[in-house]
Amino acid sequence: MNLQYQQIEALCQELKLPALQVQWSALAQRVADTQGSFADFLLAGLESERAARQERVRQALLKISSLPAIKSLEGYDFTFATGAPKAQIQELASLSFIERAENIVLLGPSGVGKSHLAMAFAYRAVMAGIKTRFITAADLMIQLSLAKAQGRITEYMNRAVIGPRLLVIDELGYLPFGREEANLFFHVIAKRYERSSTIVTSNLPFTQWATTLADDATLTAALLDRLLHHAHIVQIHGESYRLKDRKKAGHLKVPVEVQG
Repeated sequence: MNLQYQQIEALCQELKLPALQVQWSALAQRVADTQGSFADFLLAGLESERAARQERVRQALLKISSLPAIKSLEGYDFTFATGAPKAQIQELASLSFIERAENIVLLGPSGVGKSHLAMAFAYRAVMAGIKTRFITAADLMIQLSLAKAQGRITEYMNRAVIGPRLLVIDELGYLPFGREEANLFFHVIAKRYERSSTIVTSNLPFTQWATTLADDATLTAALLDRLLHHAHIVQIHGESYRLKDRKKAGHLKVPVEVQG
């Protein structure tokens, strides 16, 4: 390596341009091969650095999102999930609802792909550079209760509840909340109201949400008023998505009825 190469690499390190440090020589050769100009080389170098930085940001956002798996809307089987409103879901895929601080509520019986869709929206948001967090309702309550017991509830709210532009709360309704938990969940929705977007998935219709929220009809009404004021309700009907392979293999001889 000659002195000039060493100086270029040293300057790239000093200026924190790691992608350019690695790629500049190949970029220079490519531009020379196509008889490009010095401006072409500079543009290519800056574009490569920008792309690398964007990818680092996406990977950092993916790490803090706590997504349990990578799911995509393309991977959702609409041919099986015929009860899913495809046009509505595809329209929401633009993520414009996040710019408007609107919410999404995915309702339907167990196994129809509500969590898949929620994770797909979350992953798409992360790839768009949007700070996102995914958590189950049960885990959210555990973390909120612990933070309150330790005197860190304000810090936790600011970091984990108010901080993300998109918060996904999965599986609301599978486990009932106690009085304190129901109050904490109300504060989560209230804190994000008209400020950021929230996605909630639930196997319960809205008329049964009070059974999860400590049988408190007043609190439930106040929560739904805030959650649904600017919301897209995605109602999914159909058989369990998870049972489709067993059904195809002939393990399920009788059609499975799913309660809506």
